[in-house]
Amino acid sequence: MNKFDPTKLRTQGYNFSEGWLVQVYGSDRRLLCVLESSHAWTFLLGCGFGLLLGLGWFTLARSTPAPTDEATTTPSVVWID
Repeated sequence: MNKFDPTKLRTQGYNFSEGWLVQVYGSDRRLLCVLESSHAWTFLLGCGFGLLLGLGWFTLARSTPAPTDEATTTPSVVWID
């Protein structure tokens, strides 16, 4: 009989260097889409960039003074021949 050798046991810990994959199937067992870890990282980077862009735009819009209507405060000169 084979004897149990504990040195040949495979570790059950998760290896963080490996990616993950999610496959979504329809009710007719057809593959609808595949989500990989790179998709999640790209989504998170896009959300972060969009947040930074929105905050910058909001800050710029608040710091810019509103345009004034100088045309209504100064009288217009009409030249008549």
